[in-house]
Amino acid sequence: MIISWTWLLLATGFAGGLSFVFVVRWLRHWLFTPPSVAAYFSPEGGCAAAVVREIQHARKQILVLAYSFSSKPIAQALIDAKKRGVHVEILLDHSNEQEAYSDLPQFLEHGLAPVIDAKHAIAHNKVMIIDRRVLVTGSFNFTHQAETANAENLLVLKGHPGLVELYYQNFEAHKAHCQTPHVKAPQPAAHKAA
Repeated sequence: MIISWTWLLLATGFAGGLSFVFVVRWLRHWLFTPPSVAAYFSPEGGCAAAVVREIQHARKQILVLAYSFSSKPIAQALIDAKKRGVHVEILLDHSNEQEAYSDLPQFLEHGLAPVIDAKHAIAHNKVMIIDRRVLVTGSFNFTHQAETANAENLLVLKGHPGLVELYYQNFEAHKAHCQTPHVKAPQPAAHKAA
């Protein structure tokens, strides 16, 4: 009888110990993003899908610096993130105010309130900072053309808090001199009387 109790206590202690290790590892992974770097290339190399995937995993905040923006899947992912309660800020180059294919009007229509960086000849950034943990950057513009026709690159960096902080400070510096866009959001179609 003593032997069976001993084995039971050892097994319970072992299982409890494994459970404790599992919980500690899970908490560490949840609280501290392990360092990783993923690279994508276009055309048709999965850049847009990688950006959408990272946006879908956002829990609190997405900060965007973009030169050109005409990727419907990425724009929709940002709109969906806002709808689920993620704080989304978008800083765009002034060319988006005149560009026929820009997603600027769509962002305005869905209440994302992007602002324009008109201080520079070109605000040529292509950056997303997600939850102050994930950095998305590279030559890849957030456009349909960049995904389907251009030779572009995209890096998704995780677990590099010092680097993310530098990009965050840069975002804040650009945001400080941005202005409201000079385009109007499309008006919803009026309902026709029956």
